[in-house]
Amino acid sequence: MSFQRFGKIGLASLFAGACFLGSTASAQRPSSMAGDVAPRPMRVTEGNNVHCAGYVTSSSIDTGSRLVGGYNEQDGWFYSEGQVVYLSASGAKVGDVFSVVRPRGQVKTKWTTKASLGMYVQEVGSVEVIRMKGDHAVARVKRSCDNFLLGDLVRPMENREVPAFTNRPALDLFADASGKARGRLFMARDNQEVLSRENIVYVDLGAEDSVKVGDYMTVFRPLGKGNPFENDEDESVEARNRNFGSFEYKGGEFSNQTARKSGENARGRVVTTEKAKEGRPEIRKVVGELVVLNVKERTATAMIVRNAQEIHTGDWVEVQ
Repeated sequence: MSFQRFGKIGLASLFAGACFLGSTASAQRPSSMAGDVAPRPMRVTEGNNVHCAGYVTSSSIDTGSRLVGGYNEQDGWFYSEGQVVYLSASGAKVGDVFSVVRPRGQVKTKWTTKASLGMYVQEVGSVEVIRMKGDHAVARVKRSCDNFLLGDLVRPMENREVPAFTNRPALDLFADASGKARGRLFMARDNQEVLSRENIVYVDLGAEDSVKVGDYMTVFRPLGKGNPFENDEDESVEARNRNFGSFEYKGGEFSNQTARKSGENARGRVVTTEKAKEGRPEIRKVVGELVVLNVKERTATAMIVRNAQEIHTGDWVEVQ
């Protein structure tokens, strides 16, 4: 047997062996994956929209635990992710994670009929305890959604339920009223007023209105409302009865570009846009949809998931 022929036979044997091993591994792979843990269902949002959305509550807040110092406080007043701070949390232990919040005051708004909504609490992030020192704790900023300030309050971290993502039908721009609880979008995070998808908002519907985490709400407004600019509803061409003819050829002494005249014989006054809207039924304009992330006594924190156009503070909301 020549060396060349022996080499060809050897290469063919190696190739056949590799194919056999590959097919065997492929056949065994599904059985090894059968016991794998199923992936976690996708949620409607993550990160800062879960832990730093903020809320409006009518309940009092414990002010006993707070940020009292920073490791490098001689160099500034603000603290953020990765920096070391000191807490007046004497009952904590190493590894504990706390939420850091900042009460911003009582909410006063014209976009509600409720007597009082409560105070707005900004969630600025979280800290993790890395050392206990008797009457205080050393912690590292784990998440910062805004600058931390000395005096910010420290609270136990909430294990919040986040709605699962589901495929929903297309947004119905002409949906009828559901007949369920109806309220107003009275405020948005960071004082935004013109809003779109994934913006965090606050509505004046809460636990007292049977609202739950995961509820979807339709955002709407009365037809013709919601423009941030003043709309002049005067007609573009006045209904004059002279001076429309030329100097040379005297045509009719009326304008054929004006709005219609009232009356069966068009002898009345001009029907203006404002006049045409009088007496029409209540028509609502659907502009978006939001999902509830957190529920308090009289309010709820929600996130816009779909919008047909810009959404404004003051728009109406209704539970679907």
